Amino acid sequence: MVKNKFKETFMRAVFFTAACICILAVILICFFVFSNALPAIKEIGVANFLLGTVWKPLNNKFGIFPMIIGSIYVTAGAIIIGVPIGILCAVFLVKYCPKGLYSVFKPAVDLLAGIPSVVYGFFALVVIVPVMRDLFGNGKSVLTASVLLAIMILPTVISVCESSLRSVESSFYEGALALGATQERAVFGV
Repeated sequence: MVKNKFKETFMRAVFFTAACICILAVILICFFVFSNALPAIKEIGVANFLLGTVWKPLNNKFGIFPMIIGSIYVTAGAIIIGVPIGILCAVFLVKYCPKGLYSVFKPAVDLLAGIPSVVYGFFALVVIVPVMRDLFGNGKSVLTASVLLAIMILPTVISVCESSLRSVESSFYEGALALGATQERAVFGV
């Protein structure tokens, strides 16, 4: 009993130390970035930096407003594309997927979360960009970036939705079926 208590205390200290190191690393990264960026922003001006529309570093023009708007567009597009697909995949895994397929699909979804973003980017350059170029005439667009980001967020959306769906008591689902709801209506309503 004493040995288990020691192990637990020791591991708690190890995890606490690891968490503190991670927090310190993030703080140091932020300090490094801001300490190097502040002199430039001070010289340019915060308003010109945030609201400027021209990015020409060789001409000392550092407006990042188009980059901010582009990031918002890509993020919104990824949410519009990825969230419905992720929710539907989670519903399939929880309510419709046979056990044999679940044992294949769930590890595959978890494996997607471990793929580095560089690999996703290479996949986009090799596969998504040519497809978008053939379909729309321009492969390097906000839509292409949104599709890639939607693929990247799928594992997280699927996992969160799946755990949320599994936490709903089955009596709610069974009650909806008992009241005459179809299986689909019971799944999406409950």
